[in-house]
Amino acid sequence: MKKTILCTALVSALALSSVNAFAHEAGDILFRAGFTTVAPDDSSTNILVGGDNFQIGEAVVGGVSVDDNTQLGLNVAYFLSDSWNIEVLAATPFSHKIDLASGGNLGKTKHLPPTITANYFFNHGSAAFQPYVGLGVNYTIFFDEDFNTTSAESINGAIGATISDLSLDNSFGLAAQIGADYKIADGIFLNASVRYIGLETDASFKVNGADLGSIESVDINPFVYTISVGYKF
Repeated sequence: MKKTILCTALVSALALSSVNAFAHEAGDILFRAGFTTVAPDDSSTNILVGGDNFQIGEAVVGGVSVDDNTQLGLNVAYFLSDSWNIEVLAATPFSHKIDLASGGNLGKTKHLPPTITANYFFNHGSAAFQPYVGLGVNYTIFFDEDFNTTSAESINGAIGATISDLSLDNSFGLAAQIGADYKIADGIFLNASVRYIGLETDASFKVNGADLGSIESVDINPFVYTISVGYKF
């Protein structure tokens, strides 16, 4: 009888230990890799030249929009406690088309969006499903901005001037997210998250070599969707 009770207690302890091994705990490090999509919720002020609305003939060109892009997303999270972690989001460079609101492609840009987030996990212990919410900061770095050659040549001919040297300012803003980890094996998780990033920039370009062109505000404010697989160290 004592042997039976002892065996039962031992099996229960091992089972509990195995289940709890899936829980996030203070000191854990999670590395995740998967697909991240940046989907701008964008708007912008009109393109200006010399402080006036940019026009081709009698038509005001208007503002610009930015398309979606998907890249390899990477993040690392360190658990300060069983319920709190600090997460760093990185990715391969995103590439976006910059289109005229009135129609047609104007140019392109690339960016990197490193983001640091503090996340709170609602479940812990033996729960397989680990939802969380987070708040943090983002710094977006723009590079390789350029006009579409065909569009630039068309605009140059229409206005009798040469546009060049498109530039976007880097952006600093707040980021919020919701997400969840789901255990699929010992130390291995599926993850899904949605972030909203406050991302506002302004643009400038040259007209006949002079700093005359600008867009005072481009509100990109993307939703960032990530599906990944994570491993806990």
